[in-house]
Amino acid sequence: MAAAAAGGGGSGADGDGGSSGEEDAGGLAGESRYLAACRACGVTPASGLLRRTPGPALSLRHRGLGPRGAKALALSLMVDTSVLTLDLSDNWLLGEGAAAIAEMLKENCYVSAVDLSDNKLGVEGAKAFSAMLLENTTIVSLQLSGNEFDDHAAKYLADAITANSKVEILDLSYNMFGDKAGEVLGTAIAENIGLKELKISWNHFHSQGAAALAKGLGANIFLKVLDVSFNGFGNSGAAALGEALKANNVLEELNVSNNRISVEGALHVAAGLKENKTLKRLNMTRNPMQSKGCCGVVKALQANSGTGLEILDLPDIPVNKELTELCDAVKILFPNLLLRHGENTKLQTKSPWKIELRTQPKVVGNSQNAVA
Repeated sequence: MAAAAAGGGGSGADGDGGSSGEEDAGGLAGESRYLAACRACGVTPASGLLRRTPGPALSLRHRGLGPRGAKALALSLMVDTSVLTLDLSDNWLLGEGAAAIAEMLKENCYVSAVDLSDNKLGVEGAKAFSAMLLENTTIVSLQLSGNEFDDHAAKYLADAITANSKVEILDLSYNMFGDKAGEVLGTAIAENIGLKELKISWNHFHSQGAAALAKGLGANIFLKVLDVSFNGFGNSGAAALGEALKANNVLEELNVSNNRISVEGALHVAAGLKENKTLKRLNMTRNPMQSKGCCGVVKALQANSGTGLEILDLPDIPVNKELTELCDAVKILFPNLLLRHGENTKLQTKSPWKIELRTQPKVVGNSQNAVA
């Protein structure tokens, strides 16, 4: 038996014969089942993928499957037991295709990781996946970035986040969530008992929505990694984060880079750091914190003998004498702390719709353990 997938139109979506290195591991147990599904859906079988060797990972990225191709694939996978990870990112599935995949995942109890990023799922897709997550108990990793989810879609996703305790990794970055979404998602985060890693960067959370998200973080006792970078938290959102850091004793990594946090907001975060014992990594780069804000953060560490912080990334600013002396003093107190300020940034294309800034930070103190 060989692997299979469906073309989105009727001409076969993978004209290159399925030779991509991303597709070398997955497979479907049942070529005849797939061919029958293609006939039923009126799509041409992807002949190159029919020749693939079966395996636990099925990656069909950038194939243009479309809704009909997704439906044929979903029918094939309904009773499949060999595929454990499914990557269908960038396939223009739309809400219709998402609904087909969601129905399959209600029945399939083997797939544990799903990537449906960049598929324009919209509200219909959010509704379908929310319903699926109320029933599915095997998915532990779900990537839904870049799907045009807005405040309306957030209501459905919030229901799933509240009720589902099996998903541990959730990516909702590069969407269109606003402050209303922040409120419902914040409540859901507070009640969730399964998530360990949440990425919700590149959205439109500002003061009110940001504060609601931060409040949810303060009440959550399971989340270990949170990425809210490239939003608009501002000082009010930073104040809520500071309070959350005082209450939360589980979070280990927090990324608040590019959030319009100025001196006032930085000092609020510093107040939280002064009491927090569990945070290991904090990224505050590309915020207009100035030297005063950076000094406030470093002073908070200096005053917290029980801090667990291992890596601190501060904005690229002119380093004055006070900040230099503070950094040197903190390095003496915490010799294993990697304290970095500044970055040489370059644009790197992540997908046709995503631009990611990669950093090469400067290092203060011992640089042997620097993380690039």
